[in-house]
Amino acid sequence: MLEIKHLTKKYGDFTALRDVNLTLDKGVFGILGANGAGKSTFLNLITDNIPRTEGEILYNGKEILTLGAAFRKKVGYTPQLQGMYEDFSAGQFLRYIGSLKGMKHKKCKEQSMELLELVGLRQVAHKKLGAYSGGMRQRVLLAAAMLDDPEILILDEPTAGLDPEERIRLRNHIAELAKNRTVLLATHVVSDIECIAEKVILMKKGELLRFGSPIELMEEIQGKVREFTGTFEEVSSLKEIYGKGQIMRRRAGFVFRAAEEELPEDFVPVSDVTLEDVYLFYAEGREESSSKGKAEAQDGNEKKGEDA
Repeated sequence: MLEIKHLTKKYGDFTALRDVNLTLDKGVFGILGANGAGKSTFLNLITDNIPRTEGEILYNGKEILTLGAAFRKKVGYTPQLQGMYEDFSAGQFLRYIGSLKGMKHKKCKEQSMELLELVGLRQVAHKKLGAYSGGMRQRVLLAAAMLDDPEILILDEPTAGLDPEERIRLRNHIAELAKNRTVLLATHVVSDIECIAEKVILMKKGELLRFGSPIELMEEIQGKVREFTGTFEEVSSLKEIYGKGQIMRRRAGFVFRAAEEELPEDFVPVSDVTLEDVYLFYAEGREESSSKGKAEAQDGNEKKGEDA
């Protein structure tokens, strides 16, 4: 179990992470937020890659700074950037990473092949990494993070740059690996976690906004998600006014879907609230939707009523 207490990271006057408190057990915990939300800072503090300013991180009740190498041995980490030796084969790369972890050669070799089988790459284990696609490289990094059977798996934007098929395949592998360990998966892509996350950690500008299961978070905003159906010009103008929301094409026409505390009366409530709506409601600049813009929208709707 990981316990995070009042975790804070400052760079001079800038606060990258502010007073985060969480308790994490087994399962997938999706860390969701826009770029700059503090996701990578949070993960780098847990892996002890950067020093914290304030707070505690406890593993099974013990401070990780005190545990030192004993804690790091229990952590597998896939960074956001793909730093790999392109002349290595996948098998060579995993054996190299295993040696850095202090694994015995025989155990490392056996586990490397098992993990490459798990991520669907055993048949091409002999090929050089320079010939691998982005998705294949991400799967190699996932296998490398799993060497020596870590109890905590930390994944920073693991599906970045992948095509939809590779993204789905990697998500399935992550879900399989999470059965007996704690997995922290940081992303700004909602679909990466909506099907596999036990709980969602929603962050914005270095602060923890919400922590709960996808169902709990969706229930919180029930009744606050509405849609307006109209011409493309009408829904585009609403997007300009509100600064967030989604434009979609339906059989009845174009739809502007928004998650807000207050919306005009001709916006129709929807029952199928999604995690994407939760993200838009909490994390996508709620304070930036100006009262002036909302007043313009309201005035426009009243004008349409007068014209009718």
